[in-house]
Amino acid sequence: MEKTNVKKRWLSVYVENEVGVLARVAGLFSGKLYNLNSLTVGETEQTDTSRMTISLVSDDRTFEQVKHQLNNMVEVIQVLDYTDKPFCSKEVMYIKVTSNPQAEGELAKLAEKFVIAVIDRSAEELLVESLADETTTDTLIGEMQRIFPAGIEVVRGGSVAIAKLAKT
Repeated sequence: MEKTNVKKRWLSVYVENEVGVLARVAGLFSGKLYNLNSLTVGETEQTDTSRMTISLVSDDRTFEQVKHQLNNMVEVIQVLDYTDKPFCSKEVMYIKVTSNPQAEGELAKLAEKFVIAVIDRSAEELLVESLADETTTDTLIGEMQRIFPAGIEVVRGGSVAIAKLAKT
């Protein structure tokens, strides 16, 4: 019997920078009922090429199907599998919290553990920015929920990733 080996997977996909490509790639996932954790896309150093970072949880067989179907798309230039390779990844996150003197003190304590910054403020609220890997971001959200039990508003940008440099 085949072992499924369900785990988090990472792909970096170079695509032609054309209208509708993102919709077609996203449609591939929804049409086959594959579940994405995150999909980010942005233009590369070449204006005619975009790079997608895709994160999903799947078994080996499903993941091979995803890579195969992506490679068969006309607009796809290259599919890179980062799953078992060393890579760097970060995601941007914004968190809106209620402002008060105690909140400022708690955020200062969190800033000793996490890379966060208050980037905007009003008399009632603070807007906090974070740049971290997914695991750290998840931990930070938990800490913020504990400190601000009345609630927080979170916007996550999704991860971008790149292969680490080879050791010489």
